[in-house]
Amino acid sequence: MRFKYSLKTAFKGLEQNRARSFLTILGIVIGVTSIILVMSLGQGAQNLILDQVKGLGSRTIIVGAGREPTGPSDAGQIFSDSLKQKDYDLLQRRENTPSVKMIMPIVFGSASAAYQSETYSLTIFGASPLFGNIFDLSLKSGTFFTEEDIRANSKYVIIGNKVREQLFGADDAVGQTIRMKGYNFRVIGVLAEQGQSAFNFDEAAIIPYTTAQNYVLGIKYFNRFVAEATTDALVDSAADEIKLTLRESHNITDTTKDDFFVITQVTLASSLSAITSVLTIFLAAVAAISLVVGGIGIMNIMLVSVTERTKEIGLRKALGATYRNILTQFLLEAVMLTGIGGITGILLGAALSWGISTAIRSFSTIAWTFSFPVSAAILGLVVSGAIGLIFGLYPARTAARKSPIDALRYE
Repeated sequence: MRFKYSLKTAFKGLEQNRARSFLTILGIVIGVTSIILVMSLGQGAQNLILDQVKGLGSRTIIVGAGREPTGPSDAGQIFSDSLKQKDYDLLQRRENTPSVKMIMPIVFGSASAAYQSETYSLTIFGASPLFGNIFDLSLKSGTFFTEEDIRANSKYVIIGNKVREQLFGADDAVGQTIRMKGYNFRVIGVLAEQGQSAFNFDEAAIIPYTTAQNYVLGIKYFNRFVAEATTDALVDSAADEIKLTLRESHNITDTTKDDFFVITQVTLASSLSAITSVLTIFLAAVAAISLVVGGIGIMNIMLVSVTERTKEIGLRKALGATYRNILTQFLLEAVMLTGIGGITGILLGAALSWGISTAIRSFSTIAWTFSFPVSAAILGLVVSGAIGLIFGLYPARTAARKSPIDALRYE
């Protein structure tokens, strides 16, 4: 009964000062809202990235040039020239890579495409006819280039749907000629709208890789090899075969000195998931600083409340209230304040994250999903209660230690 009475008394104390109670918990509300918002949007971003990675296909294997990037300082590795034509020839041999169904080289860069008075900056992909199969691309009109076009360095181009809209408007693009890097390219195909995917093919142009090397990019190496394993079960075997073949080609005996890296969907998804999780936690930790600020505000307000209610404390002690009764009452007030703030913050954070997710889906082509972080909500509520206990302890002890005689004399 004593605890129930203390709870009732604490609630009445808060109810008598509603405006001050609201302003007191504002810091907690903002802190918990920020945490829920960051965690929810972070989870949504992680789901989007992982969905895009899955869109590459479970059998897809990516071979990159240079040492595997481990941080921002390794960004320059993307320009490594370690993957050459001889490597491609070796990887195509069935005896070297029996678990590989198909493999193709890729080069990429940027360029401006011009048609009459219209220009558009786009991404250039130099690839083989397998490009459409591996990345599951479909044509809205026209055809893909052939192996003969690869050997002939044909100046053919397949453009994304947005490129077509910007350069040709409502006109048919197939058969028209666009100019890139000083050369004329005949449009032989237009990709169907791809939407949000691992690569933005809507704003890209695909040309034979030999043409890209010799006329557009001026390089003699490849940026990537993209392979597809024969079956899902043979993905790891195919990756190992590729590594072994490239090491023999590059005369590498120490695996720590590989001048290439091999990524499967599983390893890529794991790496991206780890990166997004770390960033989300870091941002949530930064947002949580406001909880500490809110806790300090609660402690200050509780000290003011203790001073204002000195006579009430003296009267309760004169009527038999113990040190523990007074301590419990004021601790309950602090915990109730932070608890209410935590619940309000969770609801507000969930509403805001849902609204932002809905807006992203409505005003863009991004397939963003709303995710409610249950673990973050529980953590926010627990931390809010803990802050009430920690920052409410000093004011509660100050109230409980007051002498009943001095408290009744207080003016």
